[in-house]
Amino acid sequence: MTSELFSPLLLRSGQVLPNRIAKAAMEENMAGEGQLPGRQLLTLYRRWAAGGTGLLITGNVMVHAEALTGPGGVVLDEKAPLEPFTEWAKAGKSGGGAIWMQINHPGRQVASGMPGVVWGPSDIGVSLGKHSSRFGRPTAMTPRQIDETVTRFAVTAHRAEKAGFDGVEIHAAHGYLLSQFLSPLVNKRTDQWGGSLENRARMLLDIVRVVRASVSPSFAVAVKLNSADFQRGGFDADDARQVIEMLEPLGVDMVELSGGSYESPAMTGRPADSRTQAREAYFLDLAKDLVKTSPLPLMLTGGITRRDTAERVLDSGVAVVGMGTALAVTPDLPERWKVHREADRLMEPVTWSDKALASAASMARVRHLMRRIARGGSPRPGTHPAVALVSEQRKQRQAVRSYRAWLSKRQDAASH
Repeated sequence: MTSELFSPLLLRSGQVLPNRIAKAAMEENMAGEGQLPGRQLLTLYRRWAAGGTGLLITGNVMVHAEALTGPGGVVLDEKAPLEPFTEWAKAGKSGGGAIWMQINHPGRQVASGMPGVVWGPSDIGVSLGKHSSRFGRPTAMTPRQIDETVTRFAVTAHRAEKAGFDGVEIHAAHGYLLSQFLSPLVNKRTDQWGGSLENRARMLLDIVRVVRASVSPSFAVAVKLNSADFQRGGFDADDARQVIEMLEPLGVDMVELSGGSYESPAMTGRPADSRTQAREAYFLDLAKDLVKTSPLPLMLTGGITRRDTAERVLDSGVAVVGMGTALAVTPDLPERWKVHREADRLMEPVTWSDKALASAASMARVRHLMRRIARGGSPRPGTHPAVALVSEQRKQRQAVRSYRAWLSKRQDAASH
């Protein structure tokens, strides 16, 4: 009997995913010159494509050149040349699966040393105790800035389709801009974008509408949503249930459930909530509740590393299993599962008492693995988290310098 894991999935757009295994988005921070995808990203995605996933979702592609989640971020706006993106789409499809582009705006989650803008629904900064100064101080967005941002998402989606991608995933999780609007803790607006959940979801719903209208019906549109943000008084599972219902009439193909933000980094396996303490499939309990009422297919990401866990996730009614770290450690994991083999090695969790630092070190180690694959090497999950973190900080400093130079050149050109 073939496992449901390897059965195809037909989406509303008519797109068929060859199996139920997706590589979830992981921020590569590996843009080449001009904040564009370069040789390293192509090598990385070819390797994943050969590993047997039915769907690859890229790391953050930024819709606004002045607002990046990290200095090595890829930017696709109206000015970016399409050719490098066409190459990236080809690399991602080279194994017979689909590739979707995750499109995002960081809002207030921008490192303090970065040029550009730091925006939020309100002027409330990221609260990380002694690490709070790592992020810039946000200014509250004007209605015009909100409208222009909605348009930027549509432009990026339209161009992603032109470049040959099969779909986009709109990032409304992990404390980035759309997640900030959804959160009653961060969104203190008193206009049409604040207050009730309908108002806090307005920007996301407007983006989904304009994105769906600017791409063809066969192009997939997905949304990444927090199942909860694990902060008292924050966006919770009941809010997630209602937002999924609001998305249903707008032609969304799938909703990916994750959780957390930099303030409560559940997505790196360090949640503060007992319901998600299980090491594998962090958000499965919440997903099981949401599956019962969800009118849309759900994808679940967070901590899945073994085939039996993946099958348990599908048995709960979830349509697609998303994996991040597991595929950075073992890029051909789906091919192994086909022949009932598991990964040779797993990555040990970072158990430092400083949660913000542990989360940064976890992400640095995953990037370290991705860089090894991107250089044509094999991933080695044994790197010490402190070593990965220091190396990452050095790379970030170089990336900030080249991003700053690129941005000012662009701004100069625009003003002449």
